[in-house]
Amino acid sequence: MIKYKLICKDCNLTFDSWFASSKEYEKLKKKKFLNCYTCNSLNIEKTLMSPNVLRSKINVEDQKYKEIKKKLHQYQKFIESNFEYVGENFTHEARSIHYKDKKTSRRIYGLATKKDLKELEEEGILTERVPWIKNSIN
Repeated sequence: MIKYKLICKDCNLTFDSWFASSKEYEKLKKKKFLNCYTCNSLNIEKTLMSPNVLRSKINVEDQKYKEIKKKLHQYQKFIESNFEYVGENFTHEARSIHYKDKKTSRRIYGLATKKDLKELEEEGILTERVPWIKNSIN
């Protein structure tokens, strides 16, 4: 058995597939039995393969996770330093700023449900969702 990393030349999706041999891959490609599972294109090619070193893959993914987590903590620190936390009163405060205190606008952040955010959007009140993670070692 041999595992190939394949790419769809139409939608640029990469995926792995197992074959009995390299000849089997060529045979299936020639008969047009290889297709992309998202766009159904037959324009499939092999890409460069690297040895499967599980440890290094985990380390790379772990490093990416740590970088993303670090960036999120930077965003959170900026928000906490420059915005007023209003907790579950976010929806009320956002409406208050939008309808009453436009001249004295202030920066706020807090908690809101998806339903509340949709209602605010329908009223023309712009909000942003930021993923919030707890400050922990893991």
